[in-house]
Amino acid sequence: MKKGFTLLELIVVIIILGILATLGFTQYTNIVEKGRTTEAKVIMGTIRTAEWGYHLQYDRYTGSFSDLGIDNVPTSCTSTNYFRYELSNDASPFRCWAWRCTSGGKKPDLQGTQYYLGLYYDAGTGYCSYVGGGSCPYW
Repeated sequence: MKKGFTLLELIVVIIILGILATLGFTQYTNIVEKGRTTEAKVIMGTIRTAEWGYHLQYDRYTGSFSDLGIDNVPTSCTSTNYFRYELSNDASPFRCWAWRCTSGGKKPDLQGTQYYLGLYYDAGTGYCSYVGGGSCPYW
């Protein structure tokens, strides 16, 4: 009697491994995207702290990163960053956005939909929304 696996057993094992690999890749992609979003949150926290210091000194908010002394914040999408950042030009309230870059094959998530993080400082609230509507789980 020969020992070994039948073709049916091998096919079942390959199918099971394929399903597990698909699930693992999906989870990996979500974790990577959450990590990129965490980086954006840290940068937005730095912007918030600098904006608050500016407000304490000049009794107003600014819409310029150079006024805050943080000139290295990306304001456009390039090959080296995953978010671009904007400040509101209004005097009050302070608002900041981190827009997810989609150029250069940087697909934001499994849905491929651009999203952005926002921060309203006066209300102390942050949010995450997909462009075109709907909230996302990254905030």
